[in-house]
Amino acid sequence: MVAAGLVYEIIAAACSSPQTTEINAGVRADTLMKWVMIGMAQAAVFVIIATLMDEDKWPSLLGGGLAGVMMWTSYAHAKAAGLANGGPTTEQY
Repeated sequence: MVAAGLVYEIIAAACSSPQTTEINAGVRADTLMKWVMIGMAQAAVFVIIATLMDEDKWPSLLGGGLAGVMMWTSYAHAKAAGLANGGPTTEQY
């Protein structure tokens, strides 16, 4: 569970929320998703470290992996929904 929480914290620190991604997808979806990938890579490093530090490897791997899949799915859905639905953004250009 610590590894799962760490994934969420690192991704949150690296990028906007899925809600912001959805709202601004039409303007900057690629940039937002780039930062999701950077956050995922950072989270993977810490999950690997947590796994190496624990005798029982599965809790860290499963928790971190599940959190990563859930967060990736959230952002991918936000991007797709934002691109499909359009609407006003929170940014002015």
